[in-house]
Amino acid sequence: MNKYITLKDKTFAPYIPEHDITEAITKIAGNIARDVEGRKPLFVGILNGAYMFVAELMSKLSPTYELIFAAYSSYHGTKSDRIVKELLPIRVENKARPIILLEDIIDTGFTMQHVMNRLREEGVNDVRLATLFLKPGSLQCDIKPDYVGMEIDNDFIVGFGLDYDGYGRSLRSIYKIVE
Repeated sequence: MNKYITLKDKTFAPYIPEHDITEAITKIAGNIARDVEGRKPLFVGILNGAYMFVAELMSKLSPTYELIFAAYSSYHGTKSDRIVKELLPIRVENKARPIILLEDIIDTGFTMQHVMNRLREEGVNDVRLATLFLKPGSLQCDIKPDYVGMEIDNDFIVGFGLDYDGYGRSLRSIYKIVE
């Protein structure tokens, strides 16, 4: 992980190695397993970015847990436009069970705030949020994830599912943009 990479017109430097990422996911899995013991939560992976986080996390949890996916968009290039588009909304049958949203990164927080508020408006009582990465310096709304893998600086990053215009998702480590 000691090489810079170029994706389209941007250069990225090594930032977080794969080992640190998988260690953080193991910690999240342990906390979730403890908190939902004896319950049947519904896990919702937020596409596209969270697919690697979701796969790694779910491999560390019970195979009897239900997993679905949803998709929302608020990013274009390296910036959020604050307009949340529901591409594949969450459909919840049993509103009494816990729902755990699995997100790759919380940046401004607007997308997850929108999703969580929508679920609560639909009558879901127990909505939780797990994120692999949290950027406290970028947060612009009142949202507090229940499970956080790592707090990171306010850099634009790629890898482990995160992308720059669709590129870089398959990297197993995290790289940050070089300005």
